Amino acid sequence: MILVLGGDVAREEVAAQLAQQRGLPVVVSGGSNPEYADWLFRQRQGLPPDQVQLDYRARDTVSNFTSLVDDLKRARIRHALLVTSSDHMERALLVGRIVAGSRGIHLTPVPVSCGGRCRLEGRRKLWRDGLRSALWVLSGQDLRSWLAGPDAPGPDRVAR
Repeated sequence: MILVLGGDVAREEVAAQLAQQRGLPVVVSGGSNPEYADWLFRQRQGLPPDQVQLDYRARDTVSNFTSLVDDLKRARIRHALLVTSSDHMERALLVGRIVAGSRGIHLTPVPVSCGGRCRLEGRRKLWRDGLRSALWVLSGQDLRSWLAGPDAPGPDRVAR
């Protein structure tokens, strides 16, 4: 299957082309609005509705995986092409290999060029998300607010 991490419509465009060429199902996690996705996958690429799943549960890279991985395991997915921007791939692969790997799902990177919009991600962000992922595998819970510190906004806190 093809797993697209939302955040840039160029990722969805690459995934739509791959899906059409290879006949693989696509899951878009946290992607563009449903109207654009419908136009891209169904009208422009001609993919049938049952080949594309849009999922809007994710809030960030870690939840891109944690919100979907058990659904993928139940669907007996063993391998996914991971589509995300080239400047995001290192962190996405670390998180994905921890979370999806814990369910026996192998990931193959399909980096999408970000051109002049590339922004290098810091090591702190990489290791923070890696630690969050490992803790999720061990506990079944996202400990984001705990790792971010006592003053960080989280699901039960409101930023002031």
